[in-house]
Amino acid sequence: MDKNKFAVTPPMGWNSYDYYDTTVTETDVRANAEYMAKKLKKYGWEYVVIDIEWYCNEAGTKRDRFQYIPFEDVVMDEYSRLQPSPVRFPSSAGGKGFKPLADYIHSLGLKFGIHIMRGIPRNAAHRHMKVLGTDALASDIADPSSICGWNPDMYGVRHNSDGQAYYDSIIEMYADWGVDFIKCDDICDSWLYPHPGFSGWEETRMLRRAIDKSRREIVLSLSPGPAHVDNAFHYTSNANMWRITDDFWDRWDLLKNMFRRCEQWQNHVREGCWPDCDMLPIGKLGKGHGHEWYSNFTDDELKTMMTLWCVFRSPLMIGTDLPQLDKKTLKLLTNEDVLEMLRDGRGVEIRRNDDEAVWTSVGGSSIKLALFNLSDSEREISLKRCEFFEDGRTNDTHFELDYSSVKELWGEENCKVTDTSVSAIVPPHGVRVYSFKRKLKVQKFI
Repeated sequence: MDKNKFAVTPPMGWNSYDYYDTTVTETDVRANAEYMAKKLKKYGWEYVVIDIEWYCNEAGTKRDRFQYIPFEDVVMDEYSRLQPSPVRFPSSAGGKGFKPLADYIHSLGLKFGIHIMRGIPRNAAHRHMKVLGTDALASDIADPSSICGWNPDMYGVRHNSDGQAYYDSIIEMYADWGVDFIKCDDICDSWLYPHPGFSGWEETRMLRRAIDKSRREIVLSLSPGPAHVDNAFHYTSNANMWRITDDFWDRWDLLKNMFRRCEQWQNHVREGCWPDCDMLPIGKLGKGHGHEWYSNFTDDELKTMMTLWCVFRSPLMIGTDLPQLDKKTLKLLTNEDVLEMLRDGRGVEIRRNDDEAVWTSVGGSSIKLALFNLSDSEREISLKRCEFFEDGRTNDTHFELDYSSVKELWGEENCKVTDTSVSAIVPPHGVRVYSFKRKLKVQKFI
């Protein structure tokens, strides 16, 4: 199965983590899915992803002390495979797993995803539980020297045929449930183990083999970052998405730093392979994290974030509670002109310094120009016309730009076009995005 023949454009959807942390319930998931189907699906948003610890009955109940409760009793079947908590996901009772919920989400015309941790449950190893497809026990395939530094739920899996059988068994179960998207954590990078000694590299390959064996088109997303750009071949060979950053939150310093990361990874963006800037921390956030707040990003910063994710072609995952979205944020997420860069574009950074960044995106019949102000003061940002074509990916000898057709995609009208340059006044931390139509060059014959 060729993983690059699905997820041919960056996946777009919703993830429960930023708002619910470990506490999301079936009722919450259904409400967000229903909102997506009604308000967002027609714009390309389609994945509904349940994030971390859906298998814990008491997740989030001791949040004042622990994000992840140490040695909590998790829900498993007889083959060491984690199951949804029936307390939080009632339709999973009786061994049904996530199939009833996945079926409901599919009935809305959407796709269903889950978060998993790398490895096998520690409780399964301690209890010497069985592993489907092998005579080995969980204690035989668990590697107690390979752990996560921030979550106590799992041991790594040994790199042998019995370990592969375990990964085959969980992916087969997820495929039976109807899972379309897996976000695997503690596998893209680890601060506990020096690169290249991290066992997650091989476990990524084990996951890839298991997904291919299942014959189901399951998008594989790797977390957390930052991913190692010198190991890009590993990510592109095994996954559809991989995090190029640690957890991204609503802080300007993190957003500004993302420009450097996108510059590093821009040459590795291609069909079925998407470097991931992480979730969009917009709207209301943090209920399950211990306190609720509204995104700290200003309106200009939100436009900058949305524009960078789209011109770079990062996957888009909304991190808020969708039913609480205000009209202004909904409008931000449904700007079809900006989203067009995500679906049909080739993003190229033209230049970047501490005060500004300039990107272009070529797609269809137009070229988009994004002028980002990274400074704390209003500034004029210019691009010479000849700079549009400094990179070979934006150059096309058969076309030229129609500079009279300029359109600003966020609704601003302050572009200045001369015979030699394009410029605009851009607010601090803000962006202006211009679209210019491409037209066939007039051929001169002698």
